[in-house]
Amino acid sequence: MHFHLLFDVSSLLITVFSITVADAEQLLSEKSNVSSEVNSKIHSASKVQVYKTSAKYLLRTPRNQNFVPQLNGSRYNGGNPRNALPRQATTDVVSVTDVKVNTTDKGIELILVTSNSVKLQVSPKIEGNSYIADIPNAKLQLASGDFRQEKPYPGIALITVTNVDANTLRVTVVGETSIPVVKLFDSQTQGLVFGVSATPSTAQQPTIPPQQQPPTEEKQPPIELEVTAPPDTYRVPNTSIGTKTDTPLRDIPQSIQVIPRQVIEDQQPRYLVDVLRNAGVSKGNLTSQSADTFVIQGFDARSNLYRNGVRDRLSNENISTSTTNIERIEVLRGPASVLYGQGSPGGTVNIITKQPLSQPYYAFEVRRGGYELFQPSLDLSGPLTKDGNLLYRLNTSYRTTEDFIDFFKEKRYFISPVIGWQIGKNTNLTFDAEYQDLQQTGMSAIPQHPASGSVLPNPNGKIPISRYLGEPDDFYNSQQGRFAYNFEHRFSQNWSIKNSFQYAFLTYDLKSTFINSPIQSDNRTVLRRQSTYRDPLHLDSYALDTNIVGKFNTGSINHQILFGFDLLRQIKRRPGLNQRNASPIDIFNPVYGQPLVGSVIPIFDDKTRDDSLGFYIQDQVKFNNLTLVVGGRYDWVKNEVNSFITPGTTSQSDSAFSPRVGIIYQPIVPVSLYASYSRSFEQVTGTTRDGSLFKPRRGTQYEVGVKTDLFDNKLSATLALYELTLTNALTADLNNVSFSVQTGEQRSRGVELSVAGEILPGWNVIGFYGYTDARITKDNRIPIGNKLFAVPENFFSLQTTYIIPKGAFKGFGGGISFNYVGEQEADNLNTYKLPSYFLTDAALYYRNNNLSVGLIFKNLFNVQYYNPNVVTRVDPGRPYTAELTVKWEF
Repeated sequence: MHFHLLFDVSSLLITVFSITVADAEQLLSEKSNVSSEVNSKIHSASKVQVYKTSAKYLLRTPRNQNFVPQLNGSRYNGGNPRNALPRQATTDVVSVTDVKVNTTDKGIELILVTSNSVKLQVSPKIEGNSYIADIPNAKLQLASGDFRQEKPYPGIALITVTNVDANTLRVTVVGETSIPVVKLFDSQTQGLVFGVSATPSTAQQPTIPPQQQPPTEEKQPPIELEVTAPPDTYRVPNTSIGTKTDTPLRDIPQSIQVIPRQVIEDQQPRYLVDVLRNAGVSKGNLTSQSADTFVIQGFDARSNLYRNGVRDRLSNENISTSTTNIERIEVLRGPASVLYGQGSPGGTVNIITKQPLSQPYYAFEVRRGGYELFQPSLDLSGPLTKDGNLLYRLNTSYRTTEDFIDFFKEKRYFISPVIGWQIGKNTNLTFDAEYQDLQQTGMSAIPQHPASGSVLPNPNGKIPISRYLGEPDDFYNSQQGRFAYNFEHRFSQNWSIKNSFQYAFLTYDLKSTFINSPIQSDNRTVLRRQSTYRDPLHLDSYALDTNIVGKFNTGSINHQILFGFDLLRQIKRRPGLNQRNASPIDIFNPVYGQPLVGSVIPIFDDKTRDDSLGFYIQDQVKFNNLTLVVGGRYDWVKNEVNSFITPGTTSQSDSAFSPRVGIIYQPIVPVSLYASYSRSFEQVTGTTRDGSLFKPRRGTQYEVGVKTDLFDNKLSATLALYELTLTNALTADLNNVSFSVQTGEQRSRGVELSVAGEILPGWNVIGFYGYTDARITKDNRIPIGNKLFAVPENFFSLQTTYIIPKGAFKGFGGGISFNYVGEQEADNLNTYKLPSYFLTDAALYYRNNNLSVGLIFKNLFNVQYYNPNVVTRVDPGRPYTAELTVKWEF
């Protein structure tokens, strides 16, 4: 059966490719004009209770040009409103045969044309900026499948009409920055009419329409109910990272967790890696306390960092990403080469940045904390033109801080402007840029302590965690920037195209003195080496991604097809990294400023160019409560190195096909059972002893799991089991240990549980637990069965906050965060273990209409812990500190 289905899908994909865009538009966009005058009748209302909050929330949700609805849970008090509203007595299913959208002077009319005159009953609710109306005993029957129209009117981001199940129809209207105003009418000639308009920029908010009653003889205006937007929650039900389309999390056959902006604001992390722990991402082999190094499902994933869906090649250089302009972070666990090309099999991190808002918004924030932390920041947004077609956003911050490490100081300046242009009703263009200047004393603030005297005993005692074993005048200075655009055009309600481009650059210089030996026989001395660049390293990265998304039906089967290509180029110039031996140092009584010894050792002086081209295709096939996601990608990659130490050029080219197949079954609407198979690849440069080029590393994952939405869709949870195998791993050539062969294999097995959302009004939670059994299964030198280093077997993270929603203490609240990291191996030889640790953070909050105050206590119990570095070194973690954040919003 599956083979026949796959054959049908493949045939259809070929057919779609052969149809021109013009033909598709003509076939799918034929609509009849209808009169905008509707014979309206009043609906009697009963009061619906909703939570109210200040107008500031209405301005906080970005106007994303690639709009992904952020539905944040039902806002009703007392359960699902559907349960409170009587349904039709009849069991006949009414067919909606057409959906029409007419523009009026106040907004739009959404008309559901029915097959008979039976009055439809509506069960409405609010989720985030979305008005959602479920209509029982109704079914959408359109030749083109579901109805979808983006940006039909200023302030309205999206309208969809879909079948929830065989007997329930759902209408969703998404506001750009706030809940839209919706009024219901019955038309004797046309059907059910939704009158939709954008919310004005005041505290007054839109309507949840009341239950319908038989119409009276006289025409009267509809009754409106005022509601305002709910407090921010931790639940984000939709994402694009798993499919490159706007898809609910429960319809993607892989484990995904999204960290929204509210979590970042509640935790106030210093670095990106600190906030990623909420999604079960552990710190990797740290070369920097601030660098974006992380491990997912047992494998280093720093190369799999994306920004707005486009690969960020700077991540390979241990950059430090600012969190100032981050709207949310999407974490996909497992291989993603089917959509994104070569990369680590462990997982992918996609940063979504803040986008312009259609209403004026101004925020000023100041952070003050331990180790002389001072960080002011600005967030400004609004329209640039009266018609609102040109919008802007500007985020900027400045940070100065010291740390628990001797001699360390940091200065960081960051700015990110964004311009959004709605060229026409169906066309949007966004330009965004960012620039960061980072200056640090010490090589990115890493003490690099020897294991002896830190995690291993030393007869001379314990090394103070503040001890720096480099030189006081070590430094790391970097400048990095990005320029990107995102273009979207909708050909019709079912077909659209997206084109994204990003240019990024990085320049850095350093002087780094580091220990490069185990502790000597006196248990006091370590050997050191110093690295310097002749000139600063410079890297340029170019990325282009273009894809087309289309929807169509084959009988009763719905398809959402995606096909596209991407191009990547990276040029890196490393102008002479040299090393010299530095004087040994006493770890218990260091003397700094001693002369260097020995001659200069050239490490590298080269220019590297990496190119890649990939074509991908995917089909999301839906039939009733069964969904099949099938896709594939073919990549060509090329690496070219021009060396100036030993003059000459080496070149290597590879290609690979990466498939994915996943199936989702929903026995009931809030539950999804899924299984998937996916592969990844990653180029390995170099040769074997006989000169043969290495093959790409391949990752293969099998995953099964269950996803569910609880508490009336306010809380989402995912339970997943997986097995991930990495083949073609390098291992020592036993005939000549100076070379490697590709007979190695590593395997990771585990179970993961993630939750995010709202348990009760004002009570939010985001959590993760993962058990990971990551081992070496084939190797010529390392014992089979050894655990992979820097991978904790058990990892647990939980963040929960509660803000009092009403009463005399409205706006006051608090939060607590836990993070447990189990034992980790120091190297693949399993020489020794880093001990487990349990960290606790606590916070107090106050929030009103324009003012937010947070006092956060990090590592509340001052636990001493260590992170992995390399076999001879470990890095102490940050001790207790407190931070105060004050934010004004207008």
